[in-house]
Amino acid sequence: MSNESQASLKGEAAMVHSPSASAASHGPPLSPSTAKPPELPDELIQAGWSKCWSRRENRPYYFNRFTNQSLWEVPVLGQHDVISDPLGLNAAPAEGADGNLGNGQRKRRSSEEQVAGPNSLKRAKVSVVLLSPPRISTTGVLLWHACLIQAEPTTPISPSTPGAKPWSAPPDDKQGAGVVAPTTPTTPSPAPAPYRPAIVYWDLDIQTNAVIREHPPAKHLPPHPEIELQRAQLVTKLRQHYHELCHQREGIDPPRESFNRWLLERKVLDKGLDPMLPSDCEPVISPSMFREVMNDIPIRLSRIKYKEEARKLLFKYAEAAKKMIDSRNASPESRKVVKWNAEDTMSWLRRDHSASKEDYMDRLEHLRQQCGPHVTAVAKDSVEGICSKIYQLSSEYCRRLQHTHLSLLQDPPTDASSSSSSPSPSSSRLVYCYPLRLARPSPPLPRVELHFENDVACLRFRGEMVKVNRGHFSKLELLYRYSCIDDSRFEKFLSRVWCLLKRYQVMFGSSANEGTGLQGALPVSVFEALNRQFGVSFECFASPLNCYYKQFCSAFPDTDCYFGSRGPFLSFCPVSGSFEANPPFCEELMDAMVTHFEDLLEQSSEPLSFIVFIPEWRDPVTPALGRMEGSRFLRHQMSVPAYEHEYRSGSQHICKREEMYYRAVHGTAVLFLQNAAGFAKWAPTPERLAELTASYRPSRSAPAAGAPPLASPGPAHPPPADRDSSALNKSADRMTSALVSPGSHDKNNNGGGSPQDKMATG
Repeated sequence: MSNESQASLKGEAAMVHSPSASAASHGPPLSPSTAKPPELPDELIQAGWSKCWSRRENRPYYFNRFTNQSLWEVPVLGQHDVISDPLGLNAAPAEGADGNLGNGQRKRRSSEEQVAGPNSLKRAKVSVVLLSPPRISTTGVLLWHACLIQAEPTTPISPSTPGAKPWSAPPDDKQGAGVVAPTTPTTPSPAPAPYRPAIVYWDLDIQTNAVIREHPPAKHLPPHPEIELQRAQLVTKLRQHYHELCHQREGIDPPRESFNRWLLERKVLDKGLDPMLPSDCEPVISPSMFREVMNDIPIRLSRIKYKEEARKLLFKYAEAAKKMIDSRNASPESRKVVKWNAEDTMSWLRRDHSASKEDYMDRLEHLRQQCGPHVTAVAKDSVEGICSKIYQLSSEYCRRLQHTHLSLLQDPPTDASSSSSSPSPSSSRLVYCYPLRLARPSPPLPRVELHFENDVACLRFRGEMVKVNRGHFSKLELLYRYSCIDDSRFEKFLSRVWCLLKRYQVMFGSSANEGTGLQGALPVSVFEALNRQFGVSFECFASPLNCYYKQFCSAFPDTDCYFGSRGPFLSFCPVSGSFEANPPFCEELMDAMVTHFEDLLEQSSEPLSFIVFIPEWRDPVTPALGRMEGSRFLRHQMSVPAYEHEYRSGSQHICKREEMYYRAVHGTAVLFLQNAAGFAKWAPTPERLAELTASYRPSRSAPAAGAPPLASPGPAHPPPADRDSSALNKSADRMTSALVSPGSHDKNNNGGGSPQDKMATG
């Protein structure tokens, strides 16, 4: 090595220990005796910036400990993304950096440093790719640091590490197992080009305008594959118990999606420690589960299309009601009323064979009105027993999981230490929102195997495999880079992705299309219009799998925080910002959401805006919709008609492209809730509303003929079958013609962004 390069290496070593990671080159060198680095304001210090001295250049520079970014000039507020995130996670891209994923996403910096030589620093060869001013590669200086400290070089387990096989590398080698900790090859070779999705349904470049009060780390236990596997087994077991109880006690199948909505409704009230299973709720009896099971007693009423179906359903209802009242402990008056109406209906069916479908539906509605209250009275105790039993089992499972989870953690904190981390209202100050942090450090995580099957990434732990398409796997990698601060070497990345995918897989069950409606996403075009016209940069209900922005709230803070989640929305208290809310269609959750909106709008005098997308259910009107329509913060309301817009499937991270979209079978209400300052800044003017409406304009063809439509979930209490039978027939015919004739109805590119959504509950 030449004298010049040795001197350069020593100079860089001094910079590394300063502790610089990259540098810029603006202006002449400054001497410590002639120029004193200016003091930094508190905002920059909070964002991670500090003032350092470069021995090599003999002048000051500024280093960010969160992003490893260094600048010669004083960082400017609003630039370098120092204010966009207090932890510096939204760092601006380096000039001259290599491009990465499409859709305008931030480019990743990469360098071609290769370290050679076994033990001696003298024989070590270090090459640095100098980027265009004013920065030196961050990765290069970090690797330099590794060479100076130890002779044997280490290879960061990261998809972009030169010489290491990236997560997105094609499966050219047939080594079977997984790619977990690749080693540096003997002959260095350039890393393969990163996987580039053909279509990208997110834009992670958009910075946040959401302002919050600074808060301490959350007390949730860090995720662990062992615990997640056990939780998955217990949730599956609880679903089976629910199915068996419904069959044994009421002779019915569990209402579709009712268990999923029970989980959502319980978490609105739950004060327990488990992120999924409820264990501390009041009341114990779930209104959601009770209502849905009771609606299917004595039989489930399906939507009727033909006269023969209506006649058969009427007979089955009369027979089931009479049988139930005979077998239960009913009062004499109830027995008399139900038996008389049931026998009268059967007699009418036997003598009148020329009735129309409308006649049968009218008769069914009359029978339900007469017998329904008496049937409900005799089934009430049994259905409450089902709800109570499921809750008790869930509480027991939570205690079991908590005990096992704590045993895996090292050095569990004492009560005194955990209480000392409680927030201090006097010291909290306003900052731009940043991803949730966990107070407990993560323990060492076990090995998770990764391999690729065509365009699907498969992650396996203890024989349990979860899958995600390669585009969304790349998205998770980007979100992890932006949001995670405790795993710079990606050593825990695969384990955390496995926990994340397993959590959402278990949350919605394994039946075909189950849970997809609860995670349906808005179109990309709508998200773009919301950002351009109303400054929206944050999703109130999303997940790492379907978010459009990198700022979002989600249901599971423990697994999602490493991928950018700000935590559950009902615990998120912004002071300012523009937000989009498309909640899971659970009535209790939507009602709690409205309460939270109004509290936030009432308390803040800063610009605050919520644009809400919920189903336009009006038979009857849901409490959430009724409350928002009567709110003093409502500035405007618009409606998108049924069958004229789409949602993107909740299984978008794994389903086929032709199954990505489904038409909404109900209208969608769009409501603008804003305080005075928010209305002044993001007012729903006619011009802005026109662009938002245009963004819903259909832009893609309908599904192929014969493809089954995925109906989004309707209200938990279905409208009387007779009252809307005519409308149902017209709707069904309309949807059928739309599916068979792609040109008959335009389709709006709705599901676009792997966006927003739903589950993620807040």
